[in-house]
Amino acid sequence: MGGKKRKSLTQMEKAQRRLERKKAMRESRMRELQKKGSSRIIAPDIKSKSVLEEIRKMKVLTPYTVASRFNLRLSVAKDMLEELHRRGVVTYVSGSRNLKIYTPAG
Repeated sequence: MGGKKRKSLTQMEKAQRRLERKKAMRESRMRELQKKGSSRIIAPDIKSKSVLEEIRKMKVLTPYTVASRFNLRLSVAKDMLEELHRRGVVTYVSGSRNLKIYTPAG
């Protein structure tokens, strides 16, 4: 029986230092997150002339090319391409469930 043994002084000091280091790391991460602010990405306005001109210059439109050109996430770029297809700005060429390929209309 006997129960749990008592830790030595050095073991208790090490555990205390580890705890303090962990708290400091947590606080620094929280400060970084507060500095960064919101990580929401706003899609560019589809109706603006500059965006439409930029899209018309591209030969092939894939979610990756749009995301890299406009600095967007892939999901936002996919939604943007679908909306442009609905408006008739781009035409669907081919693709699968994962990747869709478009070209500028006209």
